[in-house]
Amino acid sequence: MLTELRVRNFAIIEQLALPLARGFNVLTGETGAGKSIIVGALGLLLGERANADVVRTGSDKAIVEGTFDVTDRPELAALLDERGIDVEEQTVVLKREVAAAGRARAWVNGTPVTASVLSEIGRLLVNVHGQHEAQTLLDPDEQRDILDAFAGAQAQVAAVTAAHSTLAKIRHDITELRRRKADAERRADYLRHVVREIEEARLVDGEDLRLDEEARRLEHAEELRSLASGAASALDGDDEAVLTHLGAVQRAIASISRIDPSRARLQELFDAGYYALEELARELEEYEAGVELDPARLSEVRARRELVFRLTKKYGGTLAEVIETGTKARAELDLVDSADLDLRSLEAREQEAESTLRDAAAELTKLRAAAASRLGRAVDEVLPSLGMSDGHFVAVLVPLADIGSCGAEGVEFRVALNVGHDARPLSRVASGGELSRVMLALKTILARLDQVPTLIFDEVDAGIGGKVGLQVGDTMRRVAAHHQVFAITHLPQIAARAHHHILVAKGARGGVTTADVAVLVGEQRIHEIARMLGGDPESQISRAHASELLETAVVPEPEPRREPGAKRPRKQAGDGGALGAGR
Repeated sequence: MLTELRVRNFAIIEQLALPLARGFNVLTGETGAGKSIIVGALGLLLGERANADVVRTGSDKAIVEGTFDVTDRPELAALLDERGIDVEEQTVVLKREVAAAGRARAWVNGTPVTASVLSEIGRLLVNVHGQHEAQTLLDPDEQRDILDAFAGAQAQVAAVTAAHSTLAKIRHDITELRRRKADAERRADYLRHVVREIEEARLVDGEDLRLDEEARRLEHAEELRSLASGAASALDGDDEAVLTHLGAVQRAIASISRIDPSRARLQELFDAGYYALEELARELEEYEAGVELDPARLSEVRARRELVFRLTKKYGGTLAEVIETGTKARAELDLVDSADLDLRSLEAREQEAESTLRDAAAELTKLRAAAASRLGRAVDEVLPSLGMSDGHFVAVLVPLADIGSCGAEGVEFRVALNVGHDARPLSRVASGGELSRVMLALKTILARLDQVPTLIFDEVDAGIGGKVGLQVGDTMRRVAAHHQVFAITHLPQIAARAHHHILVAKGARGGVTTADVAVLVGEQRIHEIARMLGGDPESQISRAHASELLETAVVPEPEPRREPGAKRPRKQAGDGGALGAGR
């Protein structure tokens, strides 16, 4: 549960520490005092999108920190351990910081985390029901999600979604293959021409460069032989050749070495140069002999170069692109022959995928049908305690023409709020107040199933009052037997039912508006309830009425846990009922 919420420099709040306890906590105060700002700070702490606008004027950053007691949540400790976050003394501290420049950071027990991780952990700790959230109950997708959550069918929904995705992918592949086959059939004559022309050329990657080199050699063969011959003769041809003249050099070096042995390396250098020139002369002679004067081969090379040039100009800028064009044309042409076989294979897979989807959707339908009946009974049990004694709730499965990614049916919530009337869709029969109470009933039922320890209700009392307000307050108090409940309300009937009462008030500090909180007990609480009743909080009549409201807030006996919709134990004489008003 949430034991303390600390807020600093958030909106109009300079600094406050909001203490919370087990049971039913209520937050009251004048309109505009900052109650919803506190809920906004809590939303930021639980991973909602950060915005620099929340930073208090004149401050460099806003900080929200919450301390949670997770003694009864071993699965949360395991989740944190998976992420390398230590849990000491069964306490989890969430912290969120938003700088005025817009940057946001988050921590869990001092370990930096992303907003998504913070949100994931927050969803396990707190369930927030805002004053406008009841309108989402009119959304068919929201109704389906609520029923699936009640049924515990999320895994089966995921299986249906996966099966539908697989089938959609196969059907897309079939459509695409049929399109490609039709295109190939229309282009078959052209493709055959391309394949024949390119394949008959027997092109080799890099061949164009080799042809260019060979053509240059053949075109300049006479010149190359003449140059090689002249160079070889200059090195080693007659008495005037270079190697012949080097004899005198060799004799001079030999004499130097005899007189000055330290210059022996001169002989080594001479020997290396002499042998290199000899090798060069031999290479030139062999090169001259290898240069062919072959007009016939030159004609062949020129013809081949012309073919390669024509194909590259026609099918691509490079020889590699021409070869790739031929490969693609061959593959597309082969598709005309192979597509039928591939289509038969895909169609067989399509049938298997359809069968898998049907089976998965049928199993989901069974879960939803059973859950719809249980949910209807569970809500019907709660509605009288919320001032809807004749209310009847039905979750109807509406078959779809085709199985979709979420199953074979939609879900429609219907209610009958008066005796003798058929159940009709929520949007057509429920007022704002009635819609809020139906949502409250669903929230209290689902909360017990998912074991979220803290439930927050932000002004869900819109559109209700009087006796119904007392009944809603009693229901929240009863829910608090299993969860920590935190409600922001304007109704004295609900505030009087709380175990712990916190007042938020607007003030000024240093010439800047701020909000502060105080825990109310005794006379302070009577004064606040009297103010909420609309009278003079100092008058005896208003205070007497406030005292009476507080005195009638009898702690209900928590009933044993049971499957929602299970048969309620028979009431004994004088028993107010497990979800009754508790007066």
